Formats: sequence, C-alpha cells, structure tokens
Amino acid sequence: MRIGYLSTLYHTSFILRGSGWMEDVGLNASWKRFPNGPAMVEAFQKGDLDLGYTGLPPAVIGIGKGLNIKCVSGGHVEGTVLMGIQGYKVKGTVKDTLAQFEGRTIGTPRRGSIHDVILRKLIEDFGLSNEIKVENFDWAEFILDAMMEGEIDGGCGTPPLAVLGRRQMEAEVLLRPSEMWPFNPSYGIIATEMFIKSSPLTLASFLRLHEDACNLLREEPKEAARIVHGLMGIIDEDFALEVIGVSPKYCASLPREYIDSSMRFVPVLKEMGYLSTDLRREDVFHTEVIETVHPHEHHYYGARL
Repeated sequence: MRIGYLSTLYHTSFILRGSGWMEDVGLNASWKRFPNGPAMVEAFQKGDLDLGYTGLPPAVIGIGKGLNIKCVSGGHVEGTVLMGIQGYKVKGTVKDTLAQFEGRTIGTPRRGSIHDVILRKLIEDFGLSNEIKVENFDWAEFILDAMMEGEIDGGCGTPPLAVLGRRQMEAEVLLRPSEMWPFNPSYGIIATEMFIKSSPLTLASFLRLHEDACNLLREEPKEAARIVHGLMGIIDEDFALEVIGVSPKYCASLPREYIDSSMRFVPVLKEMGYLSTDLRREDVFHTEVIETVHPHEHHYYGARL
C-alpha cells in the first residue's frame, strides 16, 4: 500500500507507523508525507497513492474534477481552531471574536484545505470578507512563524498549531473546533476506487487497525503519546498528549452526522468556485467496508479523557 499522510500528530498514521501493528498482521506500506490535503489530492491524480489521510474538502474538490477516489472511513471530527496573538480575546459571540481581526490578516493552510474553507465561510457568513484578509501557507508550521514575526495576527489550523502557539507565544485559542463548523470531518481515510475493488480484504485489515488506533487515542492517550514520541523523537510526550486532548473526538466510523457535515461543504465549494456540479453522497463515500469493520455506534463524542 502507498499511503499519504500529514504532519498532524493525532492522525492514526503516527500510531500505525510507530506501533508495529501493521507488520504484526502482515500489512506492508510505504508512507509519504504531504504538506496539506490539496497536495495529497494532486498525488492521487498522478496515481502515486492508494490511501491517504486528509480533510474532506480537498477530496471532494478532486472528486468533482473526475478523480476516482472515495472516503472509506472517518478518523476525527472538529479539528480546526482559530488562535490570535497576545491581545486578542474570546468575545461574547463568534462574530464578535472574529471581528477583532478587521483590517488584519489570519494565516491558514493552502487554499482548498478544510481549514481554509471553514475560515473563509465563517468570515463570509458574518459579512467580514472585505474586512479580514486570509493568507495561505503551504506548510502549516509557517503560520506560527509568521505570527511570531508579526506578519499576521491570527492562525487557523489544527490543534498542534494551537498548542505550539500557546507554548511559544502565549497565543490564545479564540474559537474552538465545535464553534467553527460542528461535526466537521477533520480528516478521513481516502482510497482510490481501484484499490477498493482490487484489495477489499487488505483495506478491511487496515481499517481495523485504524479503528484500534482511534480507540487508543481516545481511551489511552498517554500510551498514544508515548508511541508518537517514540516515532518522532523530537516531539516530547507531554506535547503529544496536549495535542491529543484538544479535541478528543476519534473514531473510524462514517455515521450520518459525519457524512451530512461533509456534504454541507459541497454548496460552499461550489460558491467558492471549486466545484461546477453537485455531488451525491455516493459520489464521495464508500461505506461498505467500514460498516463491516465498525457496525456499532460511533465514538466521536464518547471521549473519556
């Protein structure tokens, strides 16, 4: 299997790469890191990947352009936060909090990423599109550098960005993930239709381990942090544990709430010019395998941290 992954520490890619679980069941994989979801979708277009970890909007954009990929599993929901440099505070309403950035710039990952889409939609909904500038970065890590250099006032991205911001410059989380887009599909497992058809047993074995890793993140975060630390080395366990706990909503299933939230991106992506046609649920999701692997109720809101 050729699997694409991002630098997001709470994705199960880090558990599966660092635990040896895949080798224990005879699953062999080559892993390639990408800076963001859109770059991963481009690799799918080139035929370089079988599976990938990404937010749903980039995958939906690719599907809308004719790319034969499907979301075969969930992984995490509500993984987008908004943070601001010192002086920015949580206000009475979401709009009040966001309006602090009038005349200012917020950094976010590449255009078409889930964070970029959520931020731009939120700004538009509150009539602030002409007041707040959004600057995109190819690597999420550069957002914090720009904040520290005073080039931007806020950053929108994953929980690791929020933890680093708090640690390095006392940046405050202004909007929590649930406030920005409830039940948004932080990431899912994307597979090519060819891989789904040609390797259903391999896919099922992978998704079982993916679910086991989701359970570990949710139920035994200290052990998950230990594995991440062992794999990364430079990432200390306390940092990994803090990241895992920001939005501990981990599960492999594809419940109605996950799918409905994902499909709400379709009209938004059309408005933004990324899609020229409507997409149906079956255009985006292939649920048969995960329904066999995870037939019971989802665990996204069953966190026990």
